[in-house]
Amino acid sequence: MRIGIDRMAFATTNDYLDLVELAKERGVDPNKFTIGIGQDLQAVVPPTQDIVTLGATAAKKLLTPELEKNISTVIVATESGIDNSKASAIYIKHLLGLSDFTRTVEMKEACYSATAAIQFAKGVVALNPQETVLVIAADIARYGLNTPGEVTQGAGAVAMLISRNPHILTLEDTTVAYSKDIMDFWRPLYATEALVDGKYSTNVYIEFFLQTFTRYQQLTGRELADFAALTFHMPFTKMGKKGLEGLLKDRNDEVAQRLRTQLTASQLFSRQVGNLYTGSLYLSLMSLLQNSDSRAGSRIGLFSYGSGAEGEFYTGILEDGYEHYMNNIQEELKHRHQVSVAEYEKLFSSQLGMNDRDIEFDVTNDPLPFVLKGQKDHQRIYEAK
Repeated sequence: MRIGIDRMAFATTNDYLDLVELAKERGVDPNKFTIGIGQDLQAVVPPTQDIVTLGATAAKKLLTPELEKNISTVIVATESGIDNSKASAIYIKHLLGLSDFTRTVEMKEACYSATAAIQFAKGVVALNPQETVLVIAADIARYGLNTPGEVTQGAGAVAMLISRNPHILTLEDTTVAYSKDIMDFWRPLYATEALVDGKYSTNVYIEFFLQTFTRYQQLTGRELADFAALTFHMPFTKMGKKGLEGLLKDRNDEVAQRLRTQLTASQLFSRQVGNLYTGSLYLSLMSLLQNSDSRAGSRIGLFSYGSGAEGEFYTGILEDGYEHYMNNIQEELKHRHQVSVAEYEKLFSSQLGMNDRDIEFDVTNDPLPFVLKGQKDHQRIYEAK
């Protein structure tokens, strides 16, 4: 039985910041951001949006009444949880109007957990072929104003349906997971911004990619020529390049050139949105599929990484007509609203965060279909507009 990704959709906020403007304001050479880090624009989060609203918005784009009938499980992968007990998946299930006979759960392991969610979903479908699992990777990456990590912030959600006879990507059986207890990135319960050792984290990322890919080759006997493309977790797009070049080194033959070209295609959307944490790999996959001439039957490699640390390398085969089962991301990004650095700083500081007060937000100007209206009696209040 073929099991894999049947549909995909992406959602982000309506506001964005031009990182050239941010560089000028911070007294930094813009090339450090646009070339050195590989980012151009960054999603800016208003207080009326969080992982629940973004996740529900992404899912709404791919659901139909007929598809909803088969959803047995909703899994939200995030490291931006809004509650230490209650799963964000329950809120999203409610906003989407899904059946109460639905399993809902939230998963965490830094940026990696969406991949674990997909693997678990594959198991659910294998046992119950009539069922579909909705996997949502939703995150808001925050490092603080005027900090070294500020340029690698971002926000958004990727929603995916995992089912039998998928229309986008059939998952192959061999996967390689690799984990170690490493303090390259973490966020204590009392903190709203992450702590990170950037250089160390980059080195660990490359090591985990090489470990998992080498092990995959040992298990399957496959070579680089067997892949149409390799996609990467991209907290910033230069990270994916570092991973690929760590594998290719000085190799410059036709296969290496093809993989570099495909990597560029997979970076385009991340350059315009920023860091999605759990969703970054899957935005990379959507970018590849919408900005290249990938052909049905091609094998795509996916490298997932989450600091702390865990990595996984796995593969899928593209299905015929895959392009019809995703939303048009580039077209949607054209209609966002640019904010100034001052406006960005104000919005950044207006997030609900760990505030315990009652608060009501003005949702009038938020165009997304789901909004966070505020908080009352320690409960977040959501609305479907």
